[in-house]
Amino acid sequence: MGPAIMPDTDRDLLPEGLCDRLPQQAWASQQVRRMAHDVLASHGYERVETPLLEFEKSLASRMAGVQVRRMFRFVDPASLRQLALRSDITAQVARIAATGLGHAPRPLRLSYSGPVAIIKGDGLDPARERLQIGAELIGTDSVAAAAEIVEVAIEALQAAGAKGVSVDFTLPDLVDTLSAEALPLAGSQIEAVRKMLDAKDAGGLVDAGGEAYLPLLYAVGPFETAIERLAQFDSNGVLASRIEGLREIAGRVNGKARLTLDPSERHGFEYQSWFGFTIYAEGLSGSLGRGGAYRILGRAGEEPEPATGFSLYPDPLVEAVAAQAEAPRRLFLPLGHDADVATRQRAIGWATVAALSGSDDPVALGCSHRLENGDAIPL
Repeated sequence: MGPAIMPDTDRDLLPEGLCDRLPQQAWASQQVRRMAHDVLASHGYERVETPLLEFEKSLASRMAGVQVRRMFRFVDPASLRQLALRSDITAQVARIAATGLGHAPRPLRLSYSGPVAIIKGDGLDPARERLQIGAELIGTDSVAAAAEIVEVAIEALQAAGAKGVSVDFTLPDLVDTLSAEALPLAGSQIEAVRKMLDAKDAGGLVDAGGEAYLPLLYAVGPFETAIERLAQFDSNGVLASRIEGLREIAGRVNGKARLTLDPSERHGFEYQSWFGFTIYAEGLSGSLGRGGAYRILGRAGEEPEPATGFSLYPDPLVEAVAAQAEAPRRLFLPLGHDADVATRQRAIGWATVAALSGSDDPVALGCSHRLENGDAIPL
C-alpha cells in the first residue's frame, strides 16, 4: 500500500498581511483613487507612475531617513545588483523630480498612487501591502506651500468620502533646533530625548537629561491652546518662525478640519524637516496619512532641493466606502436583445449583463432590472 497523499490545503493561502479585494472592495478602491486624483488634478498636480521595483541604492539615497530595512530586498539576476520593492512612492517621485524632471519649472506639482509593501506591519496593523495616494510640491517648503498641501490633502480625503477630518500638526526637527543653542544637549542625549518626548514619558525624559524639555509634553491638544503653550515655552524665540508658520497654515485650514498640535511627535516623520502633519477621519481607525516639508538629496556637492508633500494610506476609507455602497443598478439583457437599445442603456448609466444561455438567472447574477421591450423592468 503506497503512502497516503496529503491534501494540498495551503496552495491558495496568501502571506500574512496581504489580501485580495473582491468586486465591492475593488470598486471602492478605484472610487477612492479616482475621486482623490480628480481633486489633485484640479489643483494642478500632474500624475506620474513609478515602477514597483528599483535599485535599493536609488530608493534609499534621495531622502534622508528612508528605512531600507523595512523593504523587501533581493538580487536582480540581470544586473546582480540589490533590488528593493518600494515601501514609499515619495522617494521615487523625488528621483523623478531630480532626474527626468530636473529642468522642469519650479514649483513642480506631481501626484501619484499605487501599492507599496513593507516586510512587517506597523504595531497593531498587520497589513504589509497598502494603497498610497499622494502629492508633492517640489522646489519650495514655504509656509504657502505647506498650507496648500494641507488644504489639498483635506479636500482629496473629503472628496473620496471621509467625514470629520482632523489634522494634527508637528515640528519634526524640534529637538534638533532647540538642542543646537537654546536648550543644549550632548550628541549622545539627542536621540534619547526625542524618543522620550515621542513616548510622552516625563520620567524617561528627565533621566535622559531633557528636563528643560518637559513643558513640550503639555503643549499638546486643540491647536489654539497648544500653540499658545508652545509660544510661552519658546522664551528665546528660537521657534518663533515655526510658530508663526503654523499659525498661518492653521488660519488657512481653519473650518475645513479640526486642528490639533503635538509639536514633539516623531513617529512616521523620518524625513520631514520643519513641518509635519498627520491626518485622520471620524469613524476610521488610525491615521489616513501624513505629510510635511522635506529635502530631496542630489549628488555630492549639490544643495538639497526643498519640497512639501503628503501621502495618504486610505485602506480604512476604502473598506468604509465598500460597506456603505448601494447595490449596483445592473440591467439583465436576455438572449436576442436589441444591441442598439443595450448601447443606449449603457450610455445613460446602466451596467448591463448579457445572457450567455437561456439558463442564466438575472437575480443570481446580481441584476436589479431586466430589459423588456426596450425598457428596464425591476426584478
